[in-house]
Amino acid sequence: MKVAYFAGGCFWCIASVFDNLEGVKNVTSGYGGGDEENPTYLEVKKQLTSHRETIKIEYDEKICSYEQLVDTFLGNVDPFDGDGQYIDRGFSYTLAIYFLTEEEKRIAEKKIKEIEVKENKKVKISVEMYKSFYRAEEEHQSYHLKNKEAFERELIESGRKK
Repeated sequence: MKVAYFAGGCFWCIASVFDNLEGVKNVTSGYGGGDEENPTYLEVKKQLTSHRETIKIEYDEKICSYEQLVDTFLGNVDPFDGDGQYIDRGFSYTLAIYFLTEEEKRIAEKKIKEIEVKENKKVKISVEMYKSFYRAEEEHQSYHLKNKEAFERELIESGRKK
């Protein structure tokens, strides 16, 4: 089993995208990339830490490649928004791909470059070496399954779902 880390704005929204992807065994919502230990949802949401809302994906690389994960991530965010995602604004909602290996870094940078060339626009996704990840509080895990109606409203109100 391998792991990958992505910050894609609201972790409820981006976690749901990966939950049904073949080869993905587990998706955990949390806080990543920052220096503070054991941050809370309110601290991260209020921009009081250097963390982003982040998901940890555990996957079987024989079924799903890292490249597929990056493609899925890129297909479900606005790569040109450097101030957050949809209605979620601020650093904690900005985009990042946290790599564990130089190969993962190469794949992420290649995919980003492809988008920039195709769209002739600068992508606002940070590609950073993995530093930290803290599991979010239980109520944030599998939010889309535990709170179906509220989650559907979140998708519509945020602009992620037209």
